[in-house]
Amino acid sequence: MPFQFSKLSIPDLVLLEPKVFHDSRGYFVETYKESEFLAQGINYSFVQDNRSKSIKGVLRGLHYQLAPKSQGKLVSVIKGRVWDVAVDIRKSSPMFGKWIGIELSEENNRIFFIPPGFAHGFVALTDEVHLQYKCTNEYSGALDRGIIWNDPDLAIDWPVSAPIVSQKDSLLPRLKDAECFE
Repeated sequence: MPFQFSKLSIPDLVLLEPKVFHDSRGYFVETYKESEFLAQGINYSFVQDNRSKSIKGVLRGLHYQLAPKSQGKLVSVIKGRVWDVAVDIRKSSPMFGKWIGIELSEENNRIFFIPPGFAHGFVALTDEVHLQYKCTNEYSGALDRGIIWNDPDLAIDWPVSAPIVSQKDSLLPRLKDAECFE
């Protein structure tokens, strides 16, 4: 099995640790294998791949899309290191408003599966970060939403004190004022 799947304290979030094959030339790693994901109950089709490049201190998020274009994400880091965060924004969930943060890096090769119903964000911890993620739905500007990264009700423990945030992200609402999933 090329992946070790770990369920996290918030149901439906999954941390994957792929088997990495090293030799004198470098390494090889499988980052997605449909049969393995289906066997673990991750029954989603991925229809769009995205990549971002960020400098140290850049914080992107917390982003999500509303139905019918809600997105699940399969997040990994190609270069550098990030603190990656998922927030449960499903009002019917007993974990509503709870979050999980995980360090993803080119060294640990971890992959974070975040299903629809969660807001997602990350902060770059190294001088240059290349983050890649697969999405279960295509981007829809009309359904694009977000939550402010420093919402005191969430109290996310970001490992930076003064992140670099886009103007758009700095104007996002708090969770209590955001459109969420039922």
